[in-house]
Amino acid sequence: MREQEYVRSLFAQEDEVLKSIAPGLDERGMPQISVPPEVGKTLYLLASLSGAKRVLEIGALGGYSTIWLARALPADGQVVSLELKEEHAAFARENVTKAGLADRVTIMVGDATESLATLVDKQEKFDFFFLDADKPNYPHYLEQAITLASPGAVIAADNLFQNGRIFDESYQGPSPVTIRRFNRQLAEDPRLESIILTIGDGLGVCRVKK
Repeated sequence: MREQEYVRSLFAQEDEVLKSIAPGLDERGMPQISVPPEVGKTLYLLASLSGAKRVLEIGALGGYSTIWLARALPADGQVVSLELKEEHAAFARENVTKAGLADRVTIMVGDATESLATLVDKQEKFDFFFLDADKPNYPHYLEQAITLASPGAVIAADNLFQNGRIFDESYQGPSPVTIRRFNRQLAEDPRLESIILTIGDGLGVCRVKK
């Protein structure tokens, strides 16, 4: 869309590290599903404006959004990123290191449900969350994020339009069906104040009420 291209050209220029991630994904046969630059910049601004110091990301892939988030944090801030596949985590670490952010990023490899349970058991708390992993588990990830949230924490979630599939009820696959339900939960959950931004493939933004 020309509006998104316009916004991207003015407000979301990539540096050389960020530009190198897409070709690197291709070289490794990994999916091209990183957020677009304008969503990365939005995440950066949201994390920065919220004053976040601890961020939990679910879904690292090549570390594209991880870098945007880590750059928004103070020097003593920390991003914990959950990634299912070791090969993705290794590439993400490589890119985070290139960006000079290795001291701000920890990547936990394994099933996100198990990693989240570990964080809950440790009574960890986070100020900002970004959900960008397997869509059928979004409702579970949201519940765990609320459990792990500091008062007033921000939760962002990507791909809430499912490339338009949520608007057509003939799409009954697990992802669009779950995301329709998830979007309604964002709108109705009394613990949250929420909106979906019409940027990228639909970016949900929630504030956990204090």
